[in-house]
Amino acid sequence: MTTNIPLSGTRLWDSLMEIARIGGTAKGGCNRQTLTDLDGEGRALFQRWGEAVGLTLSVDRVGNMVFRRPGRDPSRKPIAIGSHLDTQPTGGKFDGILGVLAGLEIMRALHEAGAETEAPLVLINWTNEEGARFSPPMMGSGAAMGIFSEAEVLAKQDADGAVFGDELRRIGWQGTADPAALRDLGGYFELHIEQGPQLENEGLDLGVVTHALAQSWYEVTVEGEDAHGGSIMAGRRDAMMGAAHLIAAVEEIALAAVSPTGEPGRGTVGVVTVYPSSRNVAPGRVWFSIDTRHGDAERLGWMGAEIKKRAAAIATERGLRIDVVDFWHSPMTQFAPDLAEHLRVAARSRGYRFKDMPTGIGHDAVYMARVVPSVMLFCPCHGGISHNEAESITPEWATAGLSVLADAVLRAAN
Repeated sequence: MTTNIPLSGTRLWDSLMEIARIGGTAKGGCNRQTLTDLDGEGRALFQRWGEAVGLTLSVDRVGNMVFRRPGRDPSRKPIAIGSHLDTQPTGGKFDGILGVLAGLEIMRALHEAGAETEAPLVLINWTNEEGARFSPPMMGSGAAMGIFSEAEVLAKQDADGAVFGDELRRIGWQGTADPAALRDLGGYFELHIEQGPQLENEGLDLGVVTHALAQSWYEVTVEGEDAHGGSIMAGRRDAMMGAAHLIAAVEEIALAAVSPTGEPGRGTVGVVTVYPSSRNVAPGRVWFSIDTRHGDAERLGWMGAEIKKRAAAIATERGLRIDVVDFWHSPMTQFAPDLAEHLRVAARSRGYRFKDMPTGIGHDAVYMARVVPSVMLFCPCHGGISHNEAESITPEWATAGLSVLADAVLRAAN
């Protein structure tokens, strides 16, 4: 079943390009980090667009923006569409933003057609999905679903000591609504770029996301002793050399964590901080992050245990102290089979090539799925490149995602 409301892929694309100018970078990407002035500017534009088509905006206490469109039957739980407008420091034009503005385009088309749905519709911009400025990621959806407390979120600090709640108030986007109200939804849909190369490599138009891989994050501190760069190396307790060996082991361990189905793990070291950070001093302390992911919970646990085992061995060998601290965990999460089937039916009806697939990347839908029936739809991105100014998709991919999303959302709402 395909919808006959006047969806416009051109209008969606034009909106993507317009909002990309807010925080646009010289290399063609976006730097619109959460709770910055630019985030506030992007939110204000989104508010104007939503209110122009009759949507009613509420903002909750952690800054989530929630537009509502009434349905014929107000007793029915709303069907929601959402994603995020915040970006990485060197982010692209499409990560998150595509899902928000595709939802807006559905609302625009319904408004133009004067069409009603049985259930109300909701469109959400989640606060701080990226976790680039305030960590961990997905704080807005996490607070809404009860994974984080509001107090915990509002007290988070960025690297410069700025407090989340203070910054939210400073840019004028702390509302009064209760984020927990978003637990009372009938379903949640999120369109997103794949952030990987599979769909493009296989010549597919879309991916129906059936589940999310489990993730475990760690923080590692390696402590040794500062030493002059001109001193003999024998006997040094060089924290950098110990850290380098453990960082290299992360890749080795991830590739060795092969599940019974042949799937390896995924391991990433994304942040490294060196003390005292001087050119001619062997560092006395190194801190770094580790991100591990797997579709097999047992193999994910093995990866964490192996990292800690390797850390202990390196510490003993080099006379160091290495602490590996659990930072964050997200279990493997299944998406709603009936909502996934709505997406499949829509894709088949429109003649798009698609496949079922997991996501190895955290999204707001992953937190939503713990409480609300949820599903994701992926469209390809060139080379699988994301969290990068070179992030790129085609208007045709965006339109395919928009069309299938609209059909599935309206099927669920009606």
